[in-house]
Amino acid sequence: MRTPPQPRKTIISWALYDFANSSFPTIIGTFIYATYFTQSIAADPVTGLTQWSWAATVTGLVVAFIAPYVGALADHGHLRKRLLVACITCASLGAGALYFPLEGQVVLALSVFVIAQIAYEMGNMFYNAYLPDIASAERIGSVSGLGYFFGYTGGILCLAIALFGLVQTEAPLFGFSTEAGENVRAANLLVAGWFALFSLPIILFVRSGDQTPSTSTRHLFRDATGELRTSLVEIRQRYRQVFRFLLARLLYNDGLVTIFAFGGIYAAGTFGFSTAEVIVFGIALNLAAGVGALLFGFVDDRLGGKTTIYVTLIGLCCCVLLGVLAPNATWLWVAGLGTGLLVGPNQAASRSLMGRFVPEGKKNEYFGFFAFSGKATAFLGPLLMGQFTLLMGTQRAGIATILLFFVAGLLLLLRVDEKEGIAAANPQVQV
Repeated sequence: MRTPPQPRKTIISWALYDFANSSFPTIIGTFIYATYFTQSIAADPVTGLTQWSWAATVTGLVVAFIAPYVGALADHGHLRKRLLVACITCASLGAGALYFPLEGQVVLALSVFVIAQIAYEMGNMFYNAYLPDIASAERIGSVSGLGYFFGYTGGILCLAIALFGLVQTEAPLFGFSTEAGENVRAANLLVAGWFALFSLPIILFVRSGDQTPSTSTRHLFRDATGELRTSLVEIRQRYRQVFRFLLARLLYNDGLVTIFAFGGIYAAGTFGFSTAEVIVFGIALNLAAGVGALLFGFVDDRLGGKTTIYVTLIGLCCCVLLGVLAPNATWLWVAGLGTGLLVGPNQAASRSLMGRFVPEGKKNEYFGFFAFSGKATAFLGPLLMGQFTLLMGTQRAGIATILLFFVAGLLLLLRVDEKEGIAAANPQVQV
């Protein structure tokens, strides 16, 4: 079924959810709270890093294995909007609750983080599933790119407010004290408010598409289970291009995960970047990623999602190789900015290609499989990098392992037939 043109307000309202939720991984998962936890709540930084990594791993695995089933529930019970609102509420409240754990309250902090992170990830799944409903086939690439542009922009703006208004100042906003890290913990309250506020447009102005449930609540779980079993067979046969694409993404996304997790560590450990320089480096890469996602969205519309992903993966291989061989910080900056310009388009085109492949009536479930492909093996990249760094005694060797995931993803992507995938999902549409 072709998606009719949607009002600009609908598309902007949808994209603003990316603007809203990017505050969560930026502030909590990357730049501020994760570091605060390891240094001020855990017993010591080494123990804290281990505990945080375990919490992140458990969260990723839980999301990977429940997402397809929860997606099937949403499809079968027409519950997408209600479940999205529940995820927004839980993630926002969870972010705010992270303000309260103090030194030594490790279990409380990690428990709240895991619950909020799961809600954040599941909300992303429902948000992604709206894409084929609001974007026409001719514009799905640019709309997906717009979402990522809003996302990177929102994350950076929220980070700037947190850093300069709360963390790195002697007079934090709203009268928060610097004692007991209150000003740092208050960044979580900023995330809670930011997430909730900028999520309102998708709740108010994007039609849910939900209908009256076709089955009673008593039978919903039974029917969703049967639907998921059917889909697991169909995705290998009738929708085989979805399976091939997700298998390729399973690998190349591990490379992206490793870049996000260790890019700053590599800059500091190998090139001597200070903490402030690492933050500036990270902000620059995020800005580049947002611009790249916006610009390449139009390339995606013209050439297709597969071609866009393929081009970005080749470019990413070149940038990683340059980063491994970089003789000084200047060349690392070149490699980093190039990586940023290509990471955003890669993510946006992956989402748009999935949007082209999902069959009608199964959007949430199939974007659940999409979430699975992004989380199920996300530990492999960091694990392999750590082992090669230890074995070879240099971080350059560890970073080089990212090439393995990009090359493997490229080779598997060659087997994806985009036209066949679109035809299978939309048999009445000529491609």
